[in-house]
Amino acid sequence: MKNYEVVVIGGGPGGYVAAEEAAKLCGSVALIENKYLGGTCLNSGCIPSKTLLRHSEVIELMEKAKNWGIEFGSVSISFEKMISRKTTVVENLRNGVASLLRNARVDVYNGTAIVESNHQINIELKYGSETITADKIIIATGSKPFVPSINGIENVGYHTSDSIFELASLPQSLVIVGGGIIGVEFACIFSALNVEVTIIEMADRLISAEDGEAADLISKKLAKDKVNILTSAKVQELSQNENGKMVRLETKNGEHISIQADELLLASGRTPNLSVISKLNLKKNGPFIAVNKQMETSIPHIYAVGDVIGGWQLAHVASAEGIVAAWNACNLFKEINYKVVPRCIYSSPEIASVGLTEKEAKEKGKSVRTEMFHFRASGKAMAMDESTGFIKLIADETYNEILGVTMVGPHVTEMISEASTLILLEGTVNELEAIIHPHPTLSEGIGEAARAWLHKKKVHAMS
Repeated sequence: MKNYEVVVIGGGPGGYVAAEEAAKLCGSVALIENKYLGGTCLNSGCIPSKTLLRHSEVIELMEKAKNWGIEFGSVSISFEKMISRKTTVVENLRNGVASLLRNARVDVYNGTAIVESNHQINIELKYGSETITADKIIIATGSKPFVPSINGIENVGYHTSDSIFELASLPQSLVIVGGGIIGVEFACIFSALNVEVTIIEMADRLISAEDGEAADLISKKLAKDKVNILTSAKVQELSQNENGKMVRLETKNGEHISIQADELLLASGRTPNLSVISKLNLKKNGPFIAVNKQMETSIPHIYAVGDVIGGWQLAHVASAEGIVAAWNACNLFKEINYKVVPRCIYSSPEIASVGLTEKEAKEKGKSVRTEMFHFRASGKAMAMDESTGFIKLIADETYNEILGVTMVGPHVTEMISEASTLILLEGTVNELEAIIHPHPTLSEGIGEAARAWLHKKKVHAMS
């Protein structure tokens, strides 16, 4: 029976990063993955959706180009070719992960694992089984789409974010149940492909965990793109007929509505994959595995990272947690810092934020002042014909410390790390204003927001 210093279970962005890091820091490392390396993010989540979002962006750009004097013939869409390109991107990246692990000398087992209480791990392989042992174990088994209990759901064909890319052709209409990050991103993809999209959300607005002004802007953009948005609404019943799916829902006013659609996408959150620890008595945090800041569970030398512990459920957070777990598994102290987690929504326009929202800052009793820079005042945004959106700066009036930043607009997911750095270093608005940003760029908007924030504070102090 082979023994490893560290065994990682799960090959997603938390697991494979943890395995590679552990291989650099200590001795023998193995990784067990029951399907594809890269996990949900690479194979059926982040990468496939962003690939198709890129296609949607190009279609939108071509429509705008007609007003710039760039004329061309009618545009045809081959969904089959789009899916083929998505598959190529995924396979290339998956091969890259395999190469990364191979170069790090990580042993990879393709099978389903069960952890015993004595650190013995039983692996069901495609042909036969194998048992290994580990000094330290890192659980990175991720999550799966949550399927809500809806009357009639067992009789209706539906998709989740894991299966929606298996569509053979574009539907004419699509109902999305859930108006969070996943639901909004898929609405952007399919509406750009001329699919009639309806979003049904129980909360009173889309992406309810994010800044209200950002949510309002994206809702207006989706409505402009002819997406039907039903908030404060709950699905009561599903059924199937010769014309497709029938979705019956109730609004906050007690009104009952029926919507017919070709396809149904459930985007109601995710639930952790826990079968690997079924024989362990691990402490839980609700449905998730409880861990400390070193990512260690209630059983010494067993760690957990990523979606299986809940929290942000973002790929880059899982990777950060994987690195922390690997260090501690290799007897090197490291703690996770969630203060500067960037939150990105790849909608059109994009949304990116870090730190506290204005509402969260006020709820914490902070003396808060905010300032917004609108991209309609940006020369670069105007030249790009991408002037929808803003940069919102949230800072403490007492010490001028930057508490949070929310951005909505073109390429803001690429820009948010500047704000993350400032917040990590407890930077002030004064320090941000002192940074010389290149012109013309989108990023100079954050400096403009800082300048306006300081000016208004000075005026307020003088009055």
